[in-house]
Amino acid sequence: MSKNKLEKFSEMETFEHVVQAPYNKIEKENFYLKGNWAKEFFKNENPIILELGCGKGEYTVALAERNPNLNFIGIDIKGSRLFNGAKDSLDKGLKNVGFLRTNIEIITQFFGDEEIAEIWLTFPDPQMKKTRKRLTSTVFLNKYKLFLKKDGIVHLKTDSNFQYTYTRALVHLNKLEVIVETDNLYESEILTEILQVKTYYEKQWLSRGITIKYISFKLADKDFIEPEIDIEKDEYRSFGRSAGGSS
Repeated sequence: MSKNKLEKFSEMETFEHVVQAPYNKIEKENFYLKGNWAKEFFKNENPIILELGCGKGEYTVALAERNPNLNFIGIDIKGSRLFNGAKDSLDKGLKNVGFLRTNIEIITQFFGDEEIAEIWLTFPDPQMKKTRKRLTSTVFLNKYKLFLKKDGIVHLKTDSNFQYTYTRALVHLNKLEVIVETDNLYESEILTEILQVKTYYEKQWLSRGITIKYISFKLADKDFIEPEIDIEKDEYRSFGRSAGGSS
């Protein structure tokens, strides 16, 4: 491990708005803040929104800046990436943002019944060979529904046509309520201030002529079915991910 990473990890240990609880630390026990994030962590009763696989935390910080009456938690397992967003939010004096370093696979151990209002998935790895690892698969939707509020919203913003096509097929097959969907966000009429926020890696995709896709939908309390469809794989994906991973 480089000296720079060690210094970042050491400094992040002092950040009161960062919680570090990876799988090898928490195992199968529920986390002590489960069900009490608003009251105990944020010291308010405002709704909580998660960004899963937040990477450098750019979107988490942008959401928090634009929505002071909401609470935001960015989640990722990579501490070296989380440091960027954690340091940025600290420097900006934001009180409505926190970061959780853990494995998304054990997300249900951290949040209680109807504790979360919305989930953002910004440029997740589409996991084209492993359905169960896709953050919009039935495996994860079944986890999300355990802590999302009734009719809680899931947002997916992605460069991956594979991820978008798969998610859209799953959503329509399961008759989930679609709020909005587009396969070319920046040429659409649905752009809001927050959807116009571009992360570092998103700018890279756009510079290569890759369109950005977006879909948001309400998650219902039901048994989900996986779509049985063949989807053309993203040819550029391996190059992009090896250049730095999700943002």
